[in-house]
Amino acid sequence: MRRNGGDRRPMKVIVIGANGQVGRDLVKALEGIDLLPLTHADLEICDTEAVRAVITGARAEVVINTAAFHRVDDCEEVPEKAFAVNALAVRGLAQVCAEADCALVHMSTDYVFGGTDRNPRTPYAEEDAPYPINVYGASKLAGEYFVRSICPKHFLVRTSGLYGFAGSSGKGGNFVETMTRLAREGKPIRVVNDQTLTPTYTKDLAAKISELLQSDAYGLYHITNAGQCSWFEFARRIFELQGLTPELSPITTEGTGAKARRPAYSVLAHRNLLLHGFADLRPWPEALEAYLKEKRYI
Repeated sequence: MRRNGGDRRPMKVIVIGANGQVGRDLVKALEGIDLLPLTHADLEICDTEAVRAVITGARAEVVINTAAFHRVDDCEEVPEKAFAVNALAVRGLAQVCAEADCALVHMSTDYVFGGTDRNPRTPYAEEDAPYPINVYGASKLAGEYFVRSICPKHFLVRTSGLYGFAGSSGKGGNFVETMTRLAREGKPIRVVNDQTLTPTYTKDLAAKISELLQSDAYGLYHITNAGQCSWFEFARRIFELQGLTPELSPITTEGTGAKARRPAYSVLAHRNLLLHGFADLRPWPEALEAYLKEKRYI
């Protein structure tokens, strides 16, 4: 690894969760380096001894962890699993990386913020105090604290509203795919209009993480596409770009009957990216259009 401006050199990188949305795009973004992609079938992240054996055996310089229990409503039902995967397993991973003097890239979420204090609404910076309002956010925040306190060489990456070519392995696709399918089936669609965030294309996210790995600017980063919208506005743009005209109506979060509370506002400011000389990501509408073209939907 090097600081910005130096020459890139080969490094040994492990990607945990390599078959997920972020993981698959990371594998593509890191082509040309010594890469070990691992799926859940290859490695159980909750087994710290197995994690230690893999990392030390591979002599990895960087470990990227994209594995998580991220079904937000399910986390409310089984909080012990959420904390086992999102916090305790991460503690073990951070310990192993620290022992091996290995850099750890760990993915986190905008859901570490509650979103009720943003009036007027301003994006959350990295130094803002988190306060999660659901089990998922609390478990991910606990994982962050373990990484920060145990592993000196770390990149913590908070992001939001992910969609990618591979789809989410734990959620049966992604929001763009779900909206497109429902519209083509001619079904009426109701989407929440009281949650504001930034949809983020995992291809763009992976490319920026690849840039981070060429620096030693360790720390916490907020990385999303630029701009903000509600889920309803995101859905409307998905349909506009594809020329679809489904029966679309806005609803409130309360109207969904979801078990877990969601932040009303969780837009992330990218202060640390800019501070360390990294360019911001493109606006979310441009990223969405690129994704739909890649999927050959437009």
